[in-house]
Amino acid sequence: MTRIVLTRHGETIWHAENRYAGSTDVPLTPHGAAQARELAGWAAAQNFDAIVASNLSRAVETAQLSAAASGLELIQDPRLRELHFGHAEGLTAAEIYLAYPTDYGAFVADPALNPLPGGEHPWAAAARGFEALAGICDDYPDGRVLVVAHSTLIRLLLCSLLGVPLRDYRRTFPKMGNCALTEIQLSDGRASLLHFNSPLSS
Repeated sequence: MTRIVLTRHGETIWHAENRYAGSTDVPLTPHGAAQARELAGWAAAQNFDAIVASNLSRAVETAQLSAAASGLELIQDPRLRELHFGHAEGLTAAEIYLAYPTDYGAFVADPALNPLPGGEHPWAAAARGFEALAGICDDYPDGRVLVVAHSTLIRLLLCSLLGVPLRDYRRTFPKMGNCALTEIQLSDGRASLLHFNSPLSS
């Protein structure tokens, strides 16, 4: 069995206004960098077999510190990138509603069936993320791996792994804390959720 610790990158400059970052490459704030340092301090004592991150800079910057503290080379995997939000990238929910009221209403009702205008289909994002996790399981069949990724992708993956309909990802998992810890165990194609969205300082 493989145990995977999923964590969201540190806080970014778009968090204060809750803007949809998606595939846009936005940097960490000083607070986000501090969160990454705290994660690294925790990771150093975990004896991880590997540390894997999305190739977006906010995830790489977060994960690099943990990799260095663990004596490991960081592995970057573009399949772990955040869901691309299309024309909604960089906008707040209120701004999306003003620009695309019908589309935004459909998205809120069923985000899996109705991606935001020009955006990536959640099914496609879940599939590529699942491929990345399957590859980790193949490479580390009895290992424990830290994966630094993104809020929506992690929630989509959890739904896929646990049999929750993708349309419910926003309701079932309403929030992913920056650098909070979610651990899953994967064995013979089955997933167990060991803990969810646990803060480092708890």
